[in-house]
Amino acid sequence: MTAIAVPPELIAETIAIRRDLHAHPELAFAEVRTATFVAAKLRELGIETHEGIGGTGVVGVLAGALPGPTIMLRADMDALPMTEENDVAYVSQNPGVTHACGHDAHVAMLLGAASVLRERVAEIRGRIALVFQPAEEGGGGAPAMLKDGLIERFGIERAYGIHIVSMYPSGMFGLRPGPMMAAVDSFDLVVEGRGGHGAMPHRSVDPIVVAAELVGGLQRIVSREIDPLEPTVVTLGAINGGTTYNVIPPRVVLKGTVRTFSEETRATLEGRIRRIADHTCAAANATAHLDWHASYPVTANDPAEAEFVTRVLAETFGAERVVEIAPVMGSEDFSYFAQRVPACFVFLGAGDDAHAFPNHHPAFDIDESAMAAGISAHVAIALAATGR
Repeated sequence: MTAIAVPPELIAETIAIRRDLHAHPELAFAEVRTATFVAAKLRELGIETHEGIGGTGVVGVLAGALPGPTIMLRADMDALPMTEENDVAYVSQNPGVTHACGHDAHVAMLLGAASVLRERVAEIRGRIALVFQPAEEGGGGAPAMLKDGLIERFGIERAYGIHIVSMYPSGMFGLRPGPMMAAVDSFDLVVEGRGGHGAMPHRSVDPIVVAAELVGGLQRIVSREIDPLEPTVVTLGAINGGTTYNVIPPRVVLKGTVRTFSEETRATLEGRIRRIADHTCAAANATAHLDWHASYPVTANDPAEAEFVTRVLAETFGAERVVEIAPVMGSEDFSYFAQRVPACFVFLGAGDDAHAFPNHHPAFDIDESAMAAGISAHVAIALAATGR
């Protein structure tokens, strides 16, 4: 086992950075304070720094002493539009916005890794692009950076990312070859009826009753139309309609998400939802209006890169701390990087009894001691990847 030493003072600094970012979260493409802080820190380390890539994205380029490939390490920067429910000194100071997915820790860990790598530049073959990405939470920051020429501009040949999660014990790593995280699409479905008095439903077309039928009908897609061995999720996350007790509203709006691992299955979901919505509404003399929002593709780890990262992490931390996980139905726009170059995405556990709320929960928080492992993992992967 080859340990990567992280000085105690750097761990303390990383925790302080994470807490500062946690207290000042910013939404997708509005990460101005965060990006400014990142750029200043990279320049302080003497690392070549590029700003404004894909909006608020920042890239630091660390050139090694020896020739070799260019690889990228990625951290996302944006927070979520949620109200935090933690009672901590570093609670969000931005009302309605919080780092409920660990991106504050991602930024802090990659800055910590930059500090270690800067001291070990004599060992680096090639170049390391430290990519601080905006807008992962549905904003599409990865494709925005790619559109700005990220891969071509910096000659990136392979990509690596680490995501902190509370569902694994602190300091554990989880990954798998091939598809690891699902594709995601979303939709808005409007049921248009005819409003009226609650005491005279026969003079109306009640969209609430139709919407209730749709909730059950759409669940039949997964239970009766998809191969049981094919992971698929259809979730209705919001139903909005009506204002008071005795009024039948004219319309109801439903919002949903779809998760798939197969592009073939993914391509059929819009049509299936539209068919069920149209016919359910027609049977009740209502009408359906569906707006489909295609989003992130499947996040798939290159098998050779997954094998490589598994070996590096096992050599660094011990094989008992590296596990092959089952596919996860969450999604990630790291998937766009993985479509362009061989890539590997890794989960880092940061959960314990005091930090058990899942990512995206308003009380999500992490065991900050896990960030030392995140720094070491970035460094170990970067040194090994550029040396290949």
